[in-house]
Amino acid sequence: MRIALGVEYDGTDFLGWQRLSHAKTVQGSLEQALSFVAHAPIEVTAAGRTDAGVHGRCQVVHFDTEVVRDLRGWILGACSNLPHAVAVTWAQPVPDDFHARFSARARRYRYRILPRFVRPALDARFVAWERRQIDAEAMNEAAQAIVGEHDFTAFRAISCQAAHARRNVRSIRVFREDIHVVVEIEANAFLHHMVRNIVGSLLRIGRGEESVGWMAELLAGRDREVAGATAPAEGLTFLGPLYEAHWGLPQEVTL
Repeated sequence: MRIALGVEYDGTDFLGWQRLSHAKTVQGSLEQALSFVAHAPIEVTAAGRTDAGVHGRCQVVHFDTEVVRDLRGWILGACSNLPHAVAVTWAQPVPDDFHARFSARARRYRYRILPRFVRPALDARFVAWERRQIDAEAMNEAAQAIVGEHDFTAFRAISCQAAHARRNVRSIRVFREDIHVVVEIEANAFLHHMVRNIVGSLLRIGRGEESVGWMAELLAGRDREVAGATAPAEGLTFLGPLYEAHWGLPQEVTL
């Protein structure tokens, strides 16, 4: 039987999603909890990886098991054995040909920025602190240059292991939400550090250090060294993947 789960987590205290033998990760914690529930080893496959300090609103994973538990048992059993920073929010059986990563048609991220001269306290784990006010409208205008299918080498980490840098950004918008500036982006897939590198470049425009047209120049130039610095991890949340409706998954992850 193949089961899909929705997982949310505060990534602050984890060394990223992917299981590591020498450090605490979200995947490792989830597999340990599920294995306790199943009384057998469980390995999960995720829609995508997140870096150290990055959060997940609805990461989707799947795993295969012969162990029979009702769905409520998988959810509550996992949550009882997970760190408080991780929770399984839903579970449901899926066909054997469903794949959390390869069946996903899009992925979505949100980046939250607090532009004020006083550092955050209550939200410190979930926002990037920008000491000056920034121009969200200019950032939004500049961001539209990257919509569509392009070579995103300028926003790709040097350590990225993807076979190529072409990705299709379906939408991006920058807007104000209360006192925060928020960047939301959806694409078919993302390169390593791609969102944080895009945000780092947009921040230079928001501060007035670069013109609105600079994003288009970066994209065309394909030079990572010219683009902005990688934005801090704490502001980034993986909202989740999107799947076709025929898989019957919850609405929050369905196209």
